[in-house]
Amino acid sequence: MIPAVEAPLEEKSCSEILAEAIAKYPGVAGAVVDHRRATLTLNYNPDKISAGAANRIAVELSRQINQREEICTGSRRAVRCVDCVAHIPAAGIAPHMSIIAHDGSTVVNEPVYNLTETHLKKIEKRYQKLAEHEPREAESWLARNYEAVLTAVNLITLLAGVIGGAMGMPRQMQIIFFVVSYLAGGYTGMVEGVRSLREFSFDVNFLMLVAAVGAAGIGEWEEGAILLFLFSLSGTLEGYAMGRTRAAIEGLMDLSPDEALVKTGGQEVIVPVEQLQVGDVIIVKPGERIAADGEVLTGRSEIDQSPITGESIPVGKRAGDPVFAATINGQGALEVRVTRLAQESTLSKIIIMVSEAQSQRSPTQRAIDWFGSRYTVAVILGTLAMIFVPYGLLGQDFATAFYRGMTVLVVASPCALVISTPASVLSAIANAARNGVLFKGGAHLENTSLVDVIAFDKTGTLTSGEPGVTEVIPLNGAGEDELLTITAAAELRSEHHLAKAVVRKARQRGLDLPEATDFQAFMGRGARAIVEGREIIAGKPSLFVDDHDLTRFQETIAALEGAGKTVMMVSRDEHLIGLIAVADRVRAEAKQAVDNLKRAGIKRVVMLTGDNRRAAQTIAAEAGVDEFYADLLPQDKVRILKELAQNYGRVAMVGHGVNDAPALATATVGIAMGAAGTEVALETADVVSMPADLSKLPYAIGLSRRSRKVIRQNL
Repeated sequence: MIPAVEAPLEEKSCSEILAEAIAKYPGVAGAVVDHRRATLTLNYNPDKISAGAANRIAVELSRQINQREEICTGSRRAVRCVDCVAHIPAAGIAPHMSIIAHDGSTVVNEPVYNLTETHLKKIEKRYQKLAEHEPREAESWLARNYEAVLTAVNLITLLAGVIGGAMGMPRQMQIIFFVVSYLAGGYTGMVEGVRSLREFSFDVNFLMLVAAVGAAGIGEWEEGAILLFLFSLSGTLEGYAMGRTRAAIEGLMDLSPDEALVKTGGQEVIVPVEQLQVGDVIIVKPGERIAADGEVLTGRSEIDQSPITGESIPVGKRAGDPVFAATINGQGALEVRVTRLAQESTLSKIIIMVSEAQSQRSPTQRAIDWFGSRYTVAVILGTLAMIFVPYGLLGQDFATAFYRGMTVLVVASPCALVISTPASVLSAIANAARNGVLFKGGAHLENTSLVDVIAFDKTGTLTSGEPGVTEVIPLNGAGEDELLTITAAAELRSEHHLAKAVVRKARQRGLDLPEATDFQAFMGRGARAIVEGREIIAGKPSLFVDDHDLTRFQETIAALEGAGKTVMMVSRDEHLIGLIAVADRVRAEAKQAVDNLKRAGIKRVVMLTGDNRRAAQTIAAEAGVDEFYADLLPQDKVRILKELAQNYGRVAMVGHGVNDAPALATATVGIAMGAAGTEVALETADVVSMPADLSKLPYAIGLSRRSRKVIRQNL
C-alpha cells in the first residue's frame, strides 16, 4: 500500500497525489484520472511490478482520490464534499470510479471503494445486487426536492400551530401541529446528528436537535420549531447550490463529443472519444466540434475557439496548427492528429479546475466548523452542569434545575448568530435582485464587500463580443455607401463573422442590397460574387497579393491592424475600391464603470483575454484598466488570479464564457454577465448581472459593503 501523504488530502489535487505515487514506485509508468468518465488508468511495467501489486496500488490511489473528493450518498442527492467521508455508512456506498490497470495486454476493471478491506465482501454483495437490476429511471420531482418539501411542511405546520393558538385552538391540537413541524424540520438534522454520534463527534446539527427537544421539554414548542425551520431552510438552500454546481460541471462535459471519426487503414471508423490514442487521425467535418486536442494534418478552416480561449474572432487553421477539443470547426474539412488523450485535453483540465475550485473551502468556513464542534460540546456540558450541580450538590428541586438548564440550552443554541444577519442579508439580496444583480447567497454578498481587485475578461465582458465595422475607406472614386452596399451584397450568403458584420452595418444604414449571384467562398480568406453584373471580391489582404500592388496601402493596413482591427479589402472587376476595418468594440459604459469601481475603493482593475496583444492593448487603453494580460488559456487566467490575490488581496473575476469558468470558480467572487453569459459561466459564478451592463458592478460592490457594515453593527 502507498504510505499516507503528508499534507491533508483536501489540500492536494489529483495530479499531485498521482505524481507522488509514481515517484515512489519506479515500476509505475503513469496514472491518469478522467473526471469525465470517472476512471483511473494505471500504466505499469509487468517486469517490475506484479498484477496483484498494481491492483493494490491502484486501489490505494483511488482511495486517496476518493477521500479527497467523495460522493456522499447518505442523502438522496449526490453531494461532492470532503467532510462527508467520515459520515458515510460502511455498507452504503456504490462505486463511482473504476480502475483500468494496463500491463501491455490485459485490462482489468474493478470497482473502487473508500473503505477498509474488512468491508469489501459486504459491499461486493451489495454491488452485485445493484448490478442485477436495470438502471433506475430518473428520480421523481418529489425525490429531487424532498428537503424543500420538508422545509415547507415545517413552516406551514409551525404557522398553523402559532396562528391556531392565537385564535383559541386547544393546546393539544397545537402540539400536534408542532410535532409534525418537528418531524419535517428535524429529519435531515437528525440523520446528520446520528451519523455524528456514530463517529463520536458533535456538530451544530446535534446541538440544534437537542435544543429543540429541550424547548419542547419545557413547553416552548414554538421556539424549537423555529430553530428547526432555520436549519432546515439552510440545508435546502445548500442542496440547491450544490445542484447548480453539478449542473455547471455537466455543462462543461456536454461540450465534448462522445464519438470521433477515426481514419485507419484507409477506412473511417466511429470510436468513443475515450478510446482515442495519441497519433490517431480524426476527421472533422464542417460545423462539428473537434473531439480531441491535436494538430491539423490536412485541410483549411476557421475554428471558433471561444469555448476554450475566449477569442472573439474564429482563427484560421492549416496544416501544422494546433486545435483544441470542444472548439467548433468552420466550413472546411480537417484531418487532425491527436496529440493528447481525452482525459488530458484542455477541456478536461477546465472541468478539473472548476470541480477542484468549487470543492475548496475558505479559511473562514474551516474556522467556523472548528468552532462549531467545540461550541456544541461546551453548551451540552454546560447545560448538564446547570441541571445536575444545583440538583445534586445544592439540593434544588429537579424541575426547577431542569427548566433552567433547558432555558440555557435553547438560549445558547446558534440561532442567535443565525438570526442576527438574515434581515440585512435578505434585504440587500432583494435590493440587488430588483436592480438585476443576483447574489447566490449571503456568503457571496459578504465576500463581494471584501474584494480589492477586479479582473475582467475582455471578449463579451468589457467588449460587446460582436464584431462591428469601425472604418469604411473608399478608394479609386468609389463612395462610402456604394462600397458598403456592394460588399454587403456580395457577402450576404456568407456565414463568416466578418461578412455578417459588414451586412449588419449596411442594414443599420438602411442601404438596399442588390441581388448577388455565383457566390463563392475562399475558406478563411474571403468571398467572391457577381453583383449587378460585375465581379466583387472581398477578403483579407493576402487574397489580393498576387493580383494587386498593395505597397501604397501597407501603411494604412498596418495602422488598422496595429489598432487590433481586421482589415478587409474589396475589388470590383479586379480594381481595388476600398478597405473595411472590423473589430470588437468596447462597451459604451466600460470606461465609466472602471472609473466608478476605482472610486468605490477597488485597488486594481485588470483585463484578461485570449486575444492577441495588439487587440488587447487597444481595448485596455479604451477601457482605462490598470493592466492587461493577453494570449491566455483558461489555466493561465487561474494562475494570474492567484498572483493578483497574493500581490493585492481578494480578487473578483468578471466573465461570461465557458473559458472563464475556472477563473470564476477560483476567484474570491465570480461574477457572470448574464445576458451574454454561457450556462456554465452562470452556474459557476457567485454573482450574476442579468443585464450585460457593467454599470451594475460598482452598484453591487457598494451595496455589499453597506450590507457588511449593517451586519457588523447587528452582531
